[in-house]
Amino acid sequence: MLKLRKLVSAIACLLLAACSANQPTIDESIQSFAGGMPADLSGSWERDYSRSDDIQGVLNSTLRRIYRPQPDSGYPAASQDLSKVVALARFAELITRPDVLTITQDDFEIKVARKDDFTMLCEFYDGYAKRTESEFGAEVCSWNGHQLVSYLVLPDGLLVSHRFTMSGDEQSLHVATTISSSASRVPFTVNRVYMRFEPPESDFNCVETLSMKRVCSTGEITP
Repeated sequence: MLKLRKLVSAIACLLLAACSANQPTIDESIQSFAGGMPADLSGSWERDYSRSDDIQGVLNSTLRRIYRPQPDSGYPAASQDLSKVVALARFAELITRPDVLTITQDDFEIKVARKDDFTMLCEFYDGYAKRTESEFGAEVCSWNGHQLVSYLVLPDGLLVSHRFTMSGDEQSLHVATTISSSASRVPFTVNRVYMRFEPPESDFNCVETLSMKRVCSTGEITP
């Protein structure tokens, strides 16, 4: 968690987005929600590397687009724009690093536990998506058809959006993550594909002792 906070601050400096910069905002209209959950995303998901974007490949493609002459000036984008995109790419690499997602879902809440990273939380009550606050920023979710969309507003003009789309056979989950900044004209999007899998059962058996301490063993435990 500390590494993420430090990286957010470092990227903000690279993007020249000080605290006085315009902060990204979330359109309040996306928070409205009616009816039951349009899709059930619950389950364990493991990244399919063969079908997921390579960060360096996406960065190279984005930089090639930036280097093309601009219609208004006839010259490629300034070097400052290039450095900002590289900074967004670094952030996207960290945000999309988890290779296993564990999603739990009920009528009011969706939790996306990401291995070795922070858990995303979407809450829906009385036909309205509840805005949640964390140590990182403000998060709000919505449904776009059968697609779950999560927006995370971070300090210093950074906005992270995740779009979750399940395949028709419910065996794969596509996650498009876009990092944008109030200081950069070009957002950075990374696509990840996850496949449903059954996590192995733990080899450990655990019991709580009278001293309120947990004891675990690979064999049988006698309290």
